[in-house]
Amino acid sequence: MKDMPLTVKRSIELLGLVLVGTILVIGKDIIMPVIMAFFISIMLLPVFRFLRKYKFPEIVAIVLPILLVVIFVGSIVWFFSAQIGVLANDFPQIKANVNAHLKTLSEWFGNISHISTTEQMKFITEKSDDLLAMGGKAASGAAVTLSSLFVFVGLLPIYIYLMLFYKDILLRFVFMWFKPDHHPKVKEAIYETESIIKNYLVGLLIQVTYMTVLLGGILLLVGIKHALLIGVIFAILNLIPYVGALIGNIIGVLLTLTSSTELWPVITVLAVIAAVQFLDNNILMPRIVGSKVKINAFFAILGVVIGGSIAGVSGMFLSMPIIAVLKVIFDRTVIFKQWGVLLGDERPEKSPMTFASFRKKKHVPASAGVQK
Repeated sequence: MKDMPLTVKRSIELLGLVLVGTILVIGKDIIMPVIMAFFISIMLLPVFRFLRKYKFPEIVAIVLPILLVVIFVGSIVWFFSAQIGVLANDFPQIKANVNAHLKTLSEWFGNISHISTTEQMKFITEKSDDLLAMGGKAASGAAVTLSSLFVFVGLLPIYIYLMLFYKDILLRFVFMWFKPDHHPKVKEAIYETESIIKNYLVGLLIQVTYMTVLLGGILLLVGIKHALLIGVIFAILNLIPYVGALIGNIIGVLLTLTSSTELWPVITVLAVIAAVQFLDNNILMPRIVGSKVKINAFFAILGVVIGGSIAGVSGMFLSMPIIAVLKVIFDRTVIFKQWGVLLGDERPEKSPMTFASFRKKKHVPASAGVQK
């Protein structure tokens, strides 16, 4: 590899990226549950080790953490089903509120344009019919999607159990790929990868908890209807970098509009979300998750978009930990070190165009990748 021309090396790297992307697109239904199970099994390792330390049988030490995950996910599903029941009971009031908002919007639009209310209603009716047609097409594929979801969820516990049970075989497989001289670096990368994944996932669970309590609690005290539902939805969507917060704001506003005919609840929801998010981004989350691996904003957003296009919502959630693991691996290999630099947010203090030493594959003085 070292004796190859530079163009050949870069061509091989690009072909490798294309091959990996193709495999992910074709085999996403198989690969994504395995990746998800890998991350969850890493997160459950401390519990497994704790139980083994106190002489629990290996099977029990594996099954108990998986049961905790199942109970946690089941409680979230129960909460959403209960909230959907509340929304269904309030449907007549929601319909009346939506009609009131549409009437107000129609009058406002009529005042600033020459389009009559009749023409507006005709346009809305046509678009509503189009949406219903699209909904019918989507519903026709709902059975397939639902069955795929059940397969995904059903396979996760099995994969997690087997990964914890056969973890020593998997580790030996990894070490056998490298020469004995490289084993210390491999061991270091494995430990750091495990630490990053645990810190990241546990930090996200803590983040979801305190954002739900803060956001839902404050909105509940203010008197916003569906406050807890707004809090949970925003806390979960906020796990998707950058994009999730925007979607969470939109859903929060829509839920508030359907439950009230006044404008002040919407402003209150947006203000509370902005305050909680500021507290989360600048004070709480940096202290909880830490900053062992920093990914620049460009590749964080790009990773979310690519992950979503490949594997939907699960790909969006998994994009950040996957990029973090890749960066750990890239930073410890001479061949791919430049990719680790590309993913990171440490900018050289001086321009590589001026200082030749900043063009080499070695550590350089850097500053955090924030805009000045």
